[in-house]
Amino acid sequence: MKVGIGLPTTTPGADGALLLEWARRADTGPFSSLAVLDRLVYDSFEPFAALAAAAAVTARVRLATMIAIGPLRATALLVKQAASVHALSGKRLTLGLAVGARVEDYDAAGIEHRGRGRRLSEQLAYLRGGFDGDRIGPAREGIEVLVGGASGQAFSRMARYADGYAHGGGPPRAFAGAAARANAAWTDLGRPGRPLLWGQGYFALGDVKRGNAYLRDYYAFTGPFAERIVAANLTSARAIKDFVRGYEEAGCDELVLFPTVGDVSELDRLAEAVA
Repeated sequence: MKVGIGLPTTTPGADGALLLEWARRADTGPFSSLAVLDRLVYDSFEPFAALAAAAAVTARVRLATMIAIGPLRATALLVKQAASVHALSGKRLTLGLAVGARVEDYDAAGIEHRGRGRRLSEQLAYLRGGFDGDRIGPAREGIEVLVGGASGQAFSRMARYADGYAHGGGPPRAFAGAAARANAAWTDLGRPGRPLLWGQGYFALGDVKRGNAYLRDYYAFTGPFAERIVAANLTSARAIKDFVRGYEEAGCDELVLFPTVGDVSELDRLAEAVA
């Protein structure tokens, strides 16, 4: 199993200098990918802009959205953004897409929340097909596509249009259950082999209190469930090793660990923990 690291695009106090330094260090290893989250109504960086910046200072790691909220963007614009990052990075983009869970993001974008699953399916079909006659460039061949979500429709969407599945986080047993559903949807559609399986988690190896406060704020929209997310924050090297081992045993291909503290020392600590 490969282990990637998140770029702290949503953590309090992050600025451009931090993101660029973080990306440079991630590119030196041991991480296989550098991933971003997507949130509109929050003090955070736009994911494709952040990955474009990271592309300029990296040469090795894959650049991933885990995930981007597809229906918040016009389809042609989404394809243009993804294809641009893919080209700027030397074809290193893994495009994870899902519908998102926050109604306020849709309200701020002026986009109807209902029907978002159907719109994402249409976007995936456009991305994979030749609907624009290749007029929307750069070329998008080779973009690795993941689809996230927990509904039956999400798994069907993944099997029909994507290369794999992006799990939204949780303990290894939750990932194992989702992976089984992804594999079943893949098989039911008659696709050969199996889907790529990506997972994710959160960590804070320095200022744990600060990391927990960020998670509590970021997931405030979930109500009391936010405390369960806080409790799952990985706060020791031992917890990270156990988490990595659990995901590997559950069949994960790539596990991305997102920082909850925007301090580059967190990257160094994680590198030591997973080395």
